[in-house]
Amino acid sequence: MRTKTSEYDYGECKFCNTPMHEKLIKQDFWIRGKLIVVEDVPAGVCPQRGEKVVKAEVGRWVTELINNSERIAKAPRISVPAIKFEKVSII
Repeated sequence: MRTKTSEYDYGECKFCNTPMHEKLIKQDFWIRGKLIVVEDVPAGVCPQRGEKVVKAEVGRWVTELINNSERIAKAPRISVPAIKFEKVSII
């Protein structure tokens, strides 16, 4: 996550009351069985717990991005590992 300079006050973390800091994050969505990653989303991030919040305006912009099938079709592809969950004994 990259830090971004902003004058917007994201408030405090709802869990620990630590002031949120604005950073550029990657936000992932599963849509119709496909993973879509939106990069450089400005968000308030709790430095203690990692909790993230976005402004309503940013949320609407992200919604427009992930509903734009042409833009998604032209976006670069990434490869990620997929690991099946198996219960293992911890020593």
